[in-house]
Amino acid sequence: MNRAFNRKKDKSWMHTPEALAKHFIAYNAKFLGHTEVDQPKGTEVVKDAVRKLKFQRHIKKSEGQKVPKVELQISIYGVKILDPKSKEVQHNCQLHRISFCADDKTDKRIFTFICKDSESNKHLCYVFDSEKCAEEITLTIGQAFDLAYKKFLESGGKDVETRKQIGGLQKRIQDLEAENSELKKQLQVLEEQLMIAQVPPGNSMSKTPTDIFDMVPFSPMTPLVPLPASNGSAPPPPARPTEIRRDLFGAEPFDPFTCGAADFPPDIQSKLDEMQEGFKMGLTVEGTVFSLDPLEGRC
Repeated sequence: MNRAFNRKKDKSWMHTPEALAKHFIAYNAKFLGHTEVDQPKGTEVVKDAVRKLKFQRHIKKSEGQKVPKVELQISIYGVKILDPKSKEVQHNCQLHRISFCADDKTDKRIFTFICKDSESNKHLCYVFDSEKCAEEITLTIGQAFDLAYKKFLESGGKDVETRKQIGGLQKRIQDLEAENSELKKQLQVLEEQLMIAQVPPGNSMSKTPTDIFDMVPFSPMTPLVPLPASNGSAPPPPARPTEIRRDLFGAEPFDPFTCGAADFPPDIQSKLDEMQEGFKMGLTVEGTVFSLDPLEGRC
């Protein structure tokens, strides 16, 4: 590993080997971003990347965007960049792909490292801002490199190939998790569309209030209108029953809504005319006359 800005190489390590070999060391920092660089190492290379990302960050800050915070997990297997709240892995930089690491002596809050991307094979420079731990984070990455190199010598190089396979599997797991999350979103959208399609259109109309017997109250101001048929055409008039029901005396029941003056037999019609004349002149019942005039009424 290369360390820039006149790093003292004889500085003692800060963590136990077990902490980096079996676990990881976590730090919180602000992530300025990453940008592509032409070379895998070099002080001037990272300085140009830092200036570029600082300028972009100033523009975003003027637009009201804040610098995102991340969590760094450092071990002998690499550097993971996670969301501090959800713990979602944003970037997984394997240690054997990191070619350069440095902190800035002119700005002690800034530290960087260059990593070769596993998909595009491009060299990307990652830039971070840590107010108090920039130098300590750089030293921790250096200690992880030292332990990984010693383990490589002890295993005869076999461990490096194993780490590559593990790294590939981890990348595949991340891709499958992202694909699974996208499929869940699509499934949720389809379920919502299915629920909307199953809602009958009648539910969107306001329900007519009913009484305690579940009947629609009659209103003289709103005449009864026959409901349209299912095909949209007007319903046919109610058919009159062919068999006419009669009462106990063999007479047809009287219906004032359907019968008219022409429906009565002649003898009944003449009786009705006589009764109307009687109401005009006076009514005689068993020889007693009742006058309709209140001033002449007598019994």
